[in-house]
Amino acid sequence: MQKNKIRTAAITGVGMYAPEKILDNKYFESILDTSDEWIITRTGIKERRLMENGATSDMGTKAVEDLLKTTNTKPEEIDVIIVPTVTPDMFFPSTACLIQDNIGAKNAWGFDISAACSGFLFGLQTGAAFIESGQYKKIVVVGVDKMSSIIDYTNRNNCILFGDAAAAVLLEPSEDISFGIQDALLHIDGAGRESLYMKGGGSLNPPTHETVDKEMHYLYQDGKAVFKEAVKGMADISVEIMEKNNLKSEDIAYLVPHQANLRIIDATRRRMGIDTDKVMINIDKYGNTTSATIPLCLTEYYRDGKLKKGDNLIIAAFGAGFTWGSIHLVWSMD
Repeated sequence: MQKNKIRTAAITGVGMYAPEKILDNKYFESILDTSDEWIITRTGIKERRLMENGATSDMGTKAVEDLLKTTNTKPEEIDVIIVPTVTPDMFFPSTACLIQDNIGAKNAWGFDISAACSGFLFGLQTGAAFIESGQYKKIVVVGVDKMSSIIDYTNRNNCILFGDAAAAVLLEPSEDISFGIQDALLHIDGAGRESLYMKGGGSLNPPTHETVDKEMHYLYQDGKAVFKEAVKGMADISVEIMEKNNLKSEDIAYLVPHQANLRIIDATRRRMGIDTDKVMINIDKYGNTTSATIPLCLTEYYRDGKLKKGDNLIIAAFGAGFTWGSIHLVWSMD
């Protein structure tokens, strides 16, 4: 942690939204050459959610409304709305603008962040910097993705992995700097661009009949390459932030990992030297919801009474770009 900080950014509220529609592994058995056992063994996923009617902003709005209700926060109190997502409703206006209008946060400004599965970490650190500057007091970070909108459901390697959901946190200043976000290590490496991408729709390949016919508007993933890099990236960065902050395995209350694959999560846990009961897991229920996975974990574990004030959390993610990082957070809510 920087010794010259006079305040830190602490999470003072959480909220979430998961669509009602559930796609379990039996569903994929009925449409693809796969099995429940195969999916669970390789990914840890049993079911995921599908947003049938609505867009990314609709899910994000519901998550923020949940957050506002449970924290008794008025929309006009919000200063900034940060929305990590790779499935915005449209290129512009931003999803942050749409959520701001939906909830009536008339005094807020905001923006979207595109960092794929690391998006929530990037958004959290950005929000923390705004809080630490002293200029803002209430910042909402909303991790949300409608992955079903960019997934080819005939591709059995990808479609089983992803789900739709949204989750949000409220960041506020803490004068006690022993709480809140203590440190962050974030990275990007564009050399990984060919392993995980969606090439259609942007200025490089604007939408045409040809881009649609070539299925360029679906997510593409080189599974083996991404798996290899994610295992190394998440494990290395998690251990690095522990060492930098003089944290031993026994000091950690929870690893809060991006929920992409149970085997990646387990490899990170082993490198950190912590037991399985110190790892937040909900991939079995939601699959990979990209920017929403980490705040979903935080929300569920807090509401289940599993988080207590003063808990050391190591948050870690790896995503397309490549992007990756880790944050050391001390939980501040009772």
